[in-house]
Amino acid sequence: QVQLVESGGGLVQPGGSLRFSCAAPGLPLDTFALGWFRQVPGKQREAVSCVSGSDGSVWSADSVAGRFTLSKNIAESTVYLQMHNLKPEGTAFYYCATGDCMGDSKYYPRTYDYWGQGTQVPVSS
Repeated sequence: QVQLVESGGGLVQPGGSLRFSCAAPGLPLDTFALGWFRQVPGKQREAVSCVSGSDGSVWSADSVAGRFTLSKNIAESTVYLQMHNLKPEGTAFYYCATGDCMGDSKYYPRTYDYWGQGTQVPVSS
């Protein structure tokens, strides 16, 4: 069974930076895709970024373009989400998940199979 363990969350001020990691021990990240979602309570879960397993290509939502960087360490079966210039509207729970970083499938939580526990990121002064 795939276990996804998130770490690195916490309170951050607007404009600040934060780095998340998502460890998936034993998961070959040169084969499996991993994505990040965020969800404000009461709202839809939103796709943020993902990295494919096949070619390592990275997609990020327009809302975070230029501010968030997704990378992976295949040997450690770990992905990292480096977040810069965080905004109050980015306050949410963030989740990593295994899924399909291909075409429109990347946008839909229902196409993802395994999920991390979720990490709260309050962005406020």
